[in-house]
Amino acid sequence: MSTQTYLAYDYPMLSIFWSMLLFFLWIMWFVLLFRIVVDIFRDDAMSGWAKAGWLAFTVLLPFLGVFVYVIARGKNMGRREIAQARAQQEAFDAHIREAAGATGGPSSIDELAKLSEIRARGDITDEEFRRAKELVLTGHGPAEHTGSTARTPGR
Repeated sequence: MSTQTYLAYDYPMLSIFWSMLLFFLWIMWFVLLFRIVVDIFRDDAMSGWAKAGWLAFTVLLPFLGVFVYVIARGKNMGRREIAQARAQQEAFDAHIREAAGATGGPSSIDELAKLSEIRARGDITDEEFRRAKELVLTGHGPAEHTGSTARTPGR
């Protein structure tokens, strides 16, 4: 007669916990190893021979190589990662500004608001305001370059 074995009796809960812990530590180890390899190639201050040496050290003696690298270059590793994140964010922001069409100059809405303010102060006439507004709306030039002369109030 064969005896039926139950997995719960052969593999208790504590063993499941330790197996999961070892599995996740193993995954974290590979994440750390790949981050260090990426950091080796990212560092522009290091020469090619130094990069080859660190890479050989981390591949041939992985545990010792990773621990020595983290101790020797860990602080600068974080700084390089922050610098790269900032550069990526700046590139993304520049791309968004370019795609949105904001080149850093004033928009037509800003130009119209300035024109309206100048007209309200009495520095330009209604006819000058109309011509400048047409130029701004057609995109042929900003309000400052309309060719109109400013009047002083009271003259």
